[in-house]
Amino acid sequence: MPLFFRKRKPSEEARKRLEYQMCLAKEAGADDILDISKCELSEIPFGAFATCKVLQKKVLIVHTNHLTSLLPKSCSLLSLATIKVLDLHDNQLTALPDDLGQLTALQVLNVERNQLMQLPRSIGNLTQLQTLNVKDNKLKELPDTLGELRSLRTLNISGNEIQRLPQMLAHVRTLEMLSLDASAMVYPPREVCDAGTAAILQFLCKESGLEYYPPSQYLLPVLEQDGIENSRDSPDGPTDRFSREDLEWQNRFSDYEKRKEQKMLEKLEFERRLELGQREHAQLLQQSSSQKDEILQTVKEEQSRLEQGLSERQRQLDAERQRLQEQLKQTEQNISSRIQKLLRDNQRQKKSSEILKSLENERIRMEQLMSITQEETENLRRREVASAMQQMLTESCKNRLIQMAYESQRQNLVQQACSSMAEMDERFQQILSWQQMDQNKAISQILQESTMQKAAFEALQVKKDLMHRQIRSQEMISEQRWALSSLLQQLLKEKQQREEELREILTELEAKSETRQENYWLIQYQRLLNQKPLSLKLQEEGMERQLVALLEELSAEHYLPIFAHHRLSLDLLSQMSPRDLAKVGVSEAGLQHEILRRVQELLDAARIQPELKPPMGEVVTPTAPQEPPESVRPSAPPAELEVQASECVVCLEQEAQMIFLNCGHVCCCQQCCQPLRTCPLCRQDIAQRLRIYHSS
Repeated sequence: MPLFFRKRKPSEEARKRLEYQMCLAKEAGADDILDISKCELSEIPFGAFATCKVLQKKVLIVHTNHLTSLLPKSCSLLSLATIKVLDLHDNQLTALPDDLGQLTALQVLNVERNQLMQLPRSIGNLTQLQTLNVKDNKLKELPDTLGELRSLRTLNISGNEIQRLPQMLAHVRTLEMLSLDASAMVYPPREVCDAGTAAILQFLCKESGLEYYPPSQYLLPVLEQDGIENSRDSPDGPTDRFSREDLEWQNRFSDYEKRKEQKMLEKLEFERRLELGQREHAQLLQQSSSQKDEILQTVKEEQSRLEQGLSERQRQLDAERQRLQEQLKQTEQNISSRIQKLLRDNQRQKKSSEILKSLENERIRMEQLMSITQEETENLRRREVASAMQQMLTESCKNRLIQMAYESQRQNLVQQACSSMAEMDERFQQILSWQQMDQNKAISQILQESTMQKAAFEALQVKKDLMHRQIRSQEMISEQRWALSSLLQQLLKEKQQREEELREILTELEAKSETRQENYWLIQYQRLLNQKPLSLKLQEEGMERQLVALLEELSAEHYLPIFAHHRLSLDLLSQMSPRDLAKVGVSEAGLQHEILRRVQELLDAARIQPELKPPMGEVVTPTAPQEPPESVRPSAPPAELEVQASECVVCLEQEAQMIFLNCGHVCCCQQCCQPLRTCPLCRQDIAQRLRIYHSS
């Protein structure tokens, strides 16, 4: 297998770059670009396809890698359906997928400097492709389907083995720039290729029997089509509520980004401190090892010096002994030579007795001299040997003392080295424990950050899916809204007609009838509309007169049931805030502050003039007009009339004032109907709310 087809293990720097680019593409607010270039990839990872599919990326940059195929196993090109720019230059691709035509949104395809042998026939399905760059490959021919690229503007086929252009290329009327090797072309001829793109297209149109038109006449529709697609890709957005939610999500993610940057800075600071600790630890180890080496070197030098001194002294003693031996040997040789000389003289003088006697005397004298000389020599030798032995003993004692001092010094140095090593080991263990604690803390922080990132990413995906569904259903909702509005107009017209007919019928009935028996149900319905619960009436009657007068003066008498239900008094109101009134049900901000101000004025006036304060047992007479006595008594039991839906089914206190469309139910008051999205009775979606006003 060639070297460039082997799978290479990416370096640590390339792996970190890939992880960083993948995280950057998944972050909130990231653009539509996924750049995993220069990561030493042998195949595109599965996570890149999933990211392009989920986040709908439009630009995929994978240049300067070791790719041998575009599509790995268990991956589909449909994951790249939204890609508009695909950059694959400087790789090792030998072929493109046969189903490349599935990338219908692709506009720019760059496969420069690869090993492509041929292009797939499905490339003709890329109807929106505008730029195709296949420079510096091994192509020998182009497919005929290349003529189906109706939007192609730039085509670069230089640096290949192509000698003939397909005649179908004449159907590409938008082609503005065609780059090729004119010297290697056979069809069209070289002189035509040297003339430029327009001459090549004119030649191909003439060969195909077509009339040539310049590309400028065909570029405008393509540009308009791109503008339409861009406008489709970027809608104005949903309603104000969605924009507010989007703004809120953006604020949350901006806060999350800030926290993430802070965590990243803390992580970098921790890594810096960890690196400093490791450097300090390495320096300590280096210092300890250097100190240990210095101690050992010192000990070795001292030992070698002592051994050298001992050897030098031994050599001196040996030299002195050898010198004495040589002197003794020379003396003996001199004596023997003299004896031989005397013997020769004696032999010469044998004949003479005198000579013999003299010789004998001389001999005796010489023997005496020899004996004296030998004794002196032996004494001298003994004295020299004794002095040498005494000197050797003193030298050995000195050497023994020096050796003992050296041994004690070496023991001290060894003990100091052991203690320093033990101390350094203890410090090293402490540093290791601190490092382990910091690593555990960093790992927990990283796990927590990954959990937060995962939750944020899931929330972002849910939000984006919801936005996409809402955008897709917006048109249907607008149509339904138009239909409902027309239906509502029709219903209002019919309602007006029915009201007019009902008024005419009531007028006729009142004119014909002497008694009001026939209007029984209308009277009962009006009575039920105007009637309040007995408990609420009793609570309203028990309110303070000044508080009732204050609400009537501020035109807030419709809040009397709320104040009665919560048993609010002037003293309680003086201790409340506008937020408390809003929780109770008073929604107008100006009215909240006015009520609290007037209550405070009343209490201050009551403190100044105690006679203005009403007694505790005094009650307020109801301000509502009394019902006139009815001459006709209803035959139906009153309990059944009270059961009808005349009060709010949510709070069970106020009257039902709103009608829900399309179901037509009247079951909620004005305050309770605001947060509702479905009817409490039939659970249908509420398209519109209408307020009911009762005539007096």
